[in-house]
Amino acid sequence: MASQTGAVATGAEMDNATRRRNVPSASTSGGAVDQVEVDDKKTQVKKKEQSFIQFLDEWEFIIAPVLFTILAFFTRLYKIGLSPIVTWDEAHFGKFGSHYLKREFYFDVHPPLGKMLVGLSGYLAGYNGSFEFKSGEKYPDELDYTFMRAFNSFFGAVCIPMAYFTARELNFKRPAVWFVTLMVLCENSYTTISRFILLDSMLLCFTFTTVLCWARFHRLQSQSFSVEWFTWLILTGMSIGCVCSVKWVGFFVTAMVGLYTVEDLWNKFGDVKMPKIDLATHLAARVIGLIVIPLIVYMLSFAVHFAILENSGPGDAQMSSLFQANLRGTEVGKDSPLEIAYGSRATIKNMGYGGGLLHSHVQTYPEGSTQQQITCYHHKDSNNEWWFYPNRDQPEYDAEAPPKFVADGDVLRFIHSQTGRNLHSHEVSAPVTKADREVSCYGNTTVGDEKDHWTMEVVKDVASNDRSKIRTLTTAFRLKHTALGCYLRAGNVNLPQWGFKQIEVTCDKSNNPKDVYTHWNVEAHWNDKLPAADAGAYKSPFLQDFIHLNVAMMTSNNALVPDPDKQDDLASQFWQWPILNVGLRMCGWDDSIVKYFLLGNPLVYWGSTASLGAVGLMIFWYLIRWQRGYTELKQKDIDQIHYAAIYPIIGWVLHYIPFVAMARVTYVHHYYPALYFAILTFGFVADWMLRNQVKVVQYGIYGMLYALTVGLYILFMPISWGMVGPNKQYSYLRWFENWRVTD
Repeated sequence: MASQTGAVATGAEMDNATRRRNVPSASTSGGAVDQVEVDDKKTQVKKKEQSFIQFLDEWEFIIAPVLFTILAFFTRLYKIGLSPIVTWDEAHFGKFGSHYLKREFYFDVHPPLGKMLVGLSGYLAGYNGSFEFKSGEKYPDELDYTFMRAFNSFFGAVCIPMAYFTARELNFKRPAVWFVTLMVLCENSYTTISRFILLDSMLLCFTFTTVLCWARFHRLQSQSFSVEWFTWLILTGMSIGCVCSVKWVGFFVTAMVGLYTVEDLWNKFGDVKMPKIDLATHLAARVIGLIVIPLIVYMLSFAVHFAILENSGPGDAQMSSLFQANLRGTEVGKDSPLEIAYGSRATIKNMGYGGGLLHSHVQTYPEGSTQQQITCYHHKDSNNEWWFYPNRDQPEYDAEAPPKFVADGDVLRFIHSQTGRNLHSHEVSAPVTKADREVSCYGNTTVGDEKDHWTMEVVKDVASNDRSKIRTLTTAFRLKHTALGCYLRAGNVNLPQWGFKQIEVTCDKSNNPKDVYTHWNVEAHWNDKLPAADAGAYKSPFLQDFIHLNVAMMTSNNALVPDPDKQDDLASQFWQWPILNVGLRMCGWDDSIVKYFLLGNPLVYWGSTASLGAVGLMIFWYLIRWQRGYTELKQKDIDQIHYAAIYPIIGWVLHYIPFVAMARVTYVHHYYPALYFAILTFGFVADWMLRNQVKVVQYGIYGMLYALTVGLYILFMPISWGMVGPNKQYSYLRWFENWRVTD
């Protein structure tokens, strides 16, 4: 039949006579026509299939990220409101959001952008800011915590499409792009951390945007000064500003972009064919795009922060007295007389960054003089109050006499209001800063000596050039010990537990007028003989407040060191993170509550950590071969290793090594930004090893990697979506002793 059909179809090899005699019957003719129709239909189906596959291939860059994004929102949002209790650090960041809604000034070690976004989520949820967010407490019915969590989860979900496009910009082949995206999607710790009212999802989001913008900007180097080139340069700068405004960890990805920029400009500097005007333009563009714009975004977040928090709150004492005086509802400067007179009672504020109020209490130094302690303290209480008294060579203070004002150059005493003792110093080493002299409280109004005397030295006054009077809030002065010649100083050194971790106050031998930690001002002032002044008459400059708050944040951050007297079961060590040695319980572990355990996907963690070493070995291998004269790597291959492998490793090192060096207490979530760079490295290794393999090998290995990633994610999904019921039923997830999913 096939041969007959072929003859009828072609007939090219038959003569005319044969063609005339070989007339097919009706049945034969019909079968041939049917076969042709079937073949035509198969061809059409095959063409449609090819057309559909071609369509999918052509539009994969839209279809794939859309599908991944849908899955991302599902995994981040499903059962997000299951646990109705304040979980882990929601106790901190939910409270900060409340301060924005009540417009109360607070203090925290992190920049304000992320917490303002938390406040925005509360505002959109109709929350009034009244809930205290106590850890483990149940959310009230009127607080839509589910919406606030969903708002945060948005930042975690959009990381997935950004990972996809970043992998594309790093020139990974499609299977590797999908693998990178799948690892971010199926990383259990990323899912868990994105489902609560925390800053981590925002930090990750802006870290991802910074890497994406940097990678895209790099790919546009051949189109320098084009509109698209400038656009991605500006977007990189804006993203840097945002990530640094959420947490200071953002400075690490900023450092990676900075190293890339230095290398890029150095290469351009070495291009002798490049016109000097072009080189200068490149430099100027990067200064504006990667320094000026991020700084503007960062400072703008603080400007909005100050504008919103216009009411007095729990963080007032970290700021300058002048700043506090302009807050609504503050007691600083309220009804305070302007000029200080002998017989005035006042609080004295240190003007150093993060400085507190001069303070004393009945407790004594355990060594040294064993006299009454002097400290600086941020909390406001009556132990911060001091009387301004004449020195012992002058007549005693007469309450009935007309007021005599304190002036520049006066020698006077300061008497502690609660204990009646004199501010004193002597030839005894300070308890912590041994090079300085100890400052104590000693004697009383009648008992004492010349070592109770201090000389007033005015530094400046923002209200007047007249130094004949010391003014509340506006006058900055130094207190020189008249007998010893040293200056009263309160740096950012904390006393041990016997000093309640308060700031050490010393008498500094060096005479440095620019040392702001030796500058003081009167914050609050009481004197019935003097009229009250307008405390809000003078504004504190924004730049001064911005610097002051940032230094205070830095100081407090450095003070977050492990307490040897307390055991922190949630803390972990840096070496435990890359090998997934430990997880973190985010809440109580009773059978009656929903439990969450912060733990990563084993394949993602172990594979990404191994890939860091694999890239090092690979580079070493190629260097050995290059030294031996082999040149199998083309320039494009070298560039691929350079930008798609080495820079992600640099990003990982920059995000990981600081936690090795710093003394502060650390937790597993500190590794999450570094993990992303390890994931990119894992994607590079898979792409490099498989891109030139036959399709069967590629499909087989990638299929296995996809399956393991998804399978392990699903296996450990209860720790992310919430473990309901007895924790013993999840014992199958406890692969190692340190994974405290049970008991």
